[in-house]
Amino acid sequence: MRILGISAFYHDSAAAMLEDGRIVAAAQEERFTRKKHDAAFPTNAVAYCLAAAECDMAEVDHVVFYDKPFLKFERLLETYLATSPRGFRSFRMAMPLWIKEKLFQKRLLRRELGKRGGSKEWSGSLLFTEHHLAHAASAFFPSPFPSAAVLTMDGVGEWCTTSLGHGRDRELEILKEIRFPHSLGLLYSAFTYYTGFRVNSGEYKVMGLAPYGRPLFAQKILDNLIDLKEDGSFRLDQRYFDYCTGLTMTSPAFHRLFGAEPRKPESPLTRREMDLAASIQAVTEEVVLRLARFARQETGERHLCLAGGVALNCVVNGKLLRKRIFDDIWIQPAAGDAGGAVGAALAAWHGYLGKTRVLDGKDRMAGAYLGPAFEQHDIEKRLTAAGAVYTVLTDDEVIAHTVDALVDEKAVGWMQGRMEFGPRALGGRSILGDPRSPTMQKTLNLKVKYRESFRPFAPSVRREDVAEWFDIDTDSPYMLLVADVLDRRKVPLGPDEAALFGIDRLNVPRSEIPAVTHVDYSARVQTVHQDTNPRYWALLSAFKERTGCPVLVNTSFNVRGEPIICTPEDAFHCFMGTEIECLTVGNCFLRKEDQPSHLRQDYKAQFELD
Repeated sequence: MRILGISAFYHDSAAAMLEDGRIVAAAQEERFTRKKHDAAFPTNAVAYCLAAAECDMAEVDHVVFYDKPFLKFERLLETYLATSPRGFRSFRMAMPLWIKEKLFQKRLLRRELGKRGGSKEWSGSLLFTEHHLAHAASAFFPSPFPSAAVLTMDGVGEWCTTSLGHGRDRELEILKEIRFPHSLGLLYSAFTYYTGFRVNSGEYKVMGLAPYGRPLFAQKILDNLIDLKEDGSFRLDQRYFDYCTGLTMTSPAFHRLFGAEPRKPESPLTRREMDLAASIQAVTEEVVLRLARFARQETGERHLCLAGGVALNCVVNGKLLRKRIFDDIWIQPAAGDAGGAVGAALAAWHGYLGKTRVLDGKDRMAGAYLGPAFEQHDIEKRLTAAGAVYTVLTDDEVIAHTVDALVDEKAVGWMQGRMEFGPRALGGRSILGDPRSPTMQKTLNLKVKYRESFRPFAPSVRREDVAEWFDIDTDSPYMLLVADVLDRRKVPLGPDEAALFGIDRLNVPRSEIPAVTHVDYSARVQTVHQDTNPRYWALLSAFKERTGCPVLVNTSFNVRGEPIICTPEDAFHCFMGTEIECLTVGNCFLRKEDQPSHLRQDYKAQFELD
């Protein structure tokens, strides 16, 4: 039996395919269209899922959409009526799109799916789940736990913004929820907007900026913006926000409370933005910890599953793990809306069809390597057509040449196997570097990624070596847990270095692996497992054998504003548009100096900054 899950029309559209309950393919539309956070119907992602399952639409038993548009429309109407006439401007702007497309998504979905089958409309079984049920299903059903508490936290679905669920075998029940407009995700997004970053994209930047600041405004947030209860439930004082009635996130009252207008995008970052970031991060951590304690008390479970955009806050997740409220936690790697495609399909398989789960102690996401892969002959054909000059190597030579480049402190593009599903590059579509280099972070940020210099990079480490370098000894395959570098790996700071503030702290080496050590000694750890990514594991093993260090810098293979690469052509274009010095695609190895100079590009200006 085949079930196709779809998330679309808001941001990060995606499709996922189940075959007899097994996730065989999942991908985001942005990777194919090269439009970041693409919200359109996932035409290309659906086509890929059908190809991966070697079927056409006539052979798909059910299609499941990840939320219920009429409930979402009801929320829009009721919000307008409750705030009228203040919200008329935003209501007037939203209505044409709703009336034209979103309100009648069933018809739209059938029409789009019909195009895949060569008909006017697809006539098969079309199901709808609620948004937070899809999130919860994406967290619990692929997890390795037979039963668990399930927390979902995001901006908003139909009405729900936060939910507590309880999963047992094939059963998943939502026990409690917090409803719009009271939203932890929207509170965090308000500070994303206020500190000058783009909502639904810049939340990572706020999280990365937080360690530079002090939580000076945390109490002000708790005293004014959010009424936080002991059980983690909360209400937001809507006088300080504008997302219900206006076109921005924060209101004039918010600006008066914090003493200034929002920072203009791309203007200099000051101590103030760093302190604001540290403050909202501290408040978010407190809310999630209280919710988790309540979830443990309410369900009695030893395990916790997480999904929703807030679950991508890996700093919160790391603290949750260290607090030991639960014995273990598991986070859906595509915790945002893209993962709703997987959750919707799984909700139908277990909830609608009543199929039992398969449990063997491992999760069912296959390392998140669920996207397209390219055969070696196809890679060579595509690179040749693009004008690339490459050398075809044996498997061992690929590893050896890549290690040589890394030891020489070169930035290496690494495209191998299936593309990752979710926002993280995990060794399938990555840019790699030597973490021991004191200049690698700055070089990668400014010359390769073209992004803000303060942003940290994540380490990949072999699972068997993680406890030798970081204060964590558990699986973290999806780069969703933050842990400190071990004390014995740290470098003590001198008095002058300790007195530095803000971005000046960035250039002080703090450990044996400075390129992946944030200013507070933390790191966003990815454990690499031989069974899910043997080639990347082999590269880390060879790097360790050469240097004694089983860690690499791993950042996504793209530049600022660009979706992560998908195809060999994408890899080559990004390679030629940046200062990446070597590129490995399958068994093809490319050096920048060998490439035709006329194929060089100015990549900086090709993508809208996020």
